Amino acid sequence: MKKILVFGTVMLMTIGAFAQGAAVSGFFNKYQNDESFSQVTISSKMFGLFTNMELEDKEDQDVLNAISKLRGLKVLAKDDTRDSRELYNEANKMLPKNEYEELMYVRDKDKDMRFFIKENGGKINELVMISGGSNSFMLMSIFGEIDLKQISKIGRKMDVDGLKDLERLKDSKKENKN
Repeated sequence: MKKILVFGTVMLMTIGAFAQGAAVSGFFNKYQNDESFSQVTISSKMFGLFTNMELEDKEDQDVLNAISKLRGLKVLAKDDTRDSRELYNEANKMLPKNEYEELMYVRDKDKDMRFFIKENGGKINELVMISGGSNSFMLMSIFGEIDLKQISKIGRKMDVDGLKDLERLKDSKKENKN
């Protein structure tokens, strides 16, 4: 009987791991063959290749340590499009509100950005960014063990606009404490 319980528990955990990000994956699958979208997928193996580098700078080493805990990154983007607002709204609606918590909302001139996290056991295991403007759209999902402070540093080092906006989260937390 114990073996059946252990096996059942392991199966449920495995199914949970595969179901992670199912809503985001569904959106990616819907548009993956549409050539008007740019798509980037980075696997855990690619992140693992970065972590084998030796760096002298402590901040760069911290960034590499954060990267080593990531299991993947997916980006779906569309530029120079008239349907960016519709895509933005569709992407926002596809996230199950009972699984994803909105972390931050940014409105900047003609662009809206929303950041969502999915937690399990008090640890962030997925970060989703949805961005839509007057003529561009982007959906990004980062999954693995996520430290938002380190992800922000990665965004700054790699010059990724949306990830750099996570700095605003840190700034708003400081303002709320004062």
